[in-house]
Amino acid sequence: MFCPQCGSNQSDELKFCKLCGANLQAVRQVVTTRQTGDKFDWGKTWVAEMFLSEAERDKREQELDRQRGITPEVKRYNEIKAGVITTSVGIGLMIFLFVFMQGIILGGKIPPDAAQIISRIWVAGVIPVFVGLGLLINGLFVSKKQVEAIRQKLPAPPSAIERGTEPPALRSAETSGLIPSDVSVTEETTRHLSNRVQKP
Repeated sequence: MFCPQCGSNQSDELKFCKLCGANLQAVRQVVTTRQTGDKFDWGKTWVAEMFLSEAERDKREQELDRQRGITPEVKRYNEIKAGVITTSVGIGLMIFLFVFMQGIILGGKIPPDAAQIISRIWVAGVIPVFVGLGLLINGLFVSKKQVEAIRQKLPAPPSAIERGTEPPALRSAETSGLIPSDVSVTEETTRHLSNRVQKP
């Protein structure tokens, strides 16, 4: 049997992988109890996504964002952060190019006509500066209005005080799905070590 965690070939009698300690017995039980009567669903493949309309794609993307906890406000803050970073990179690039090109020109081995061109290369840093400023303006003004519009459409959830209940607490973990092992790791290790000591 191949270990699903490290990929090494292991004996079928082993309960745990010799290399990484993965529970091979649990893997065997899952493989043997798997239901093979399930039919293949083409709707869950990339082929089905190719034929989705633009509205369906947007709807699916919004649902995924909702499940991940990415709200419009989080997107807005990420956009503002990206704008600050991009603008800073552009300014840094402009400074670096200016200093570097001045050093080349002052080296003295550049013809005067080429020196005119090289002295203006720092302007290339203006591109990321404008991209960053665009992101900042969009995040600060345009996205703010979109977030407010979305917030007005959604009804506010009732607070715990309005409902007259305590806020929901975390429930205990569900452990009934864990596969019990016949031997504990400690017993198996002790048995393995005692066999080694007796061999010499």
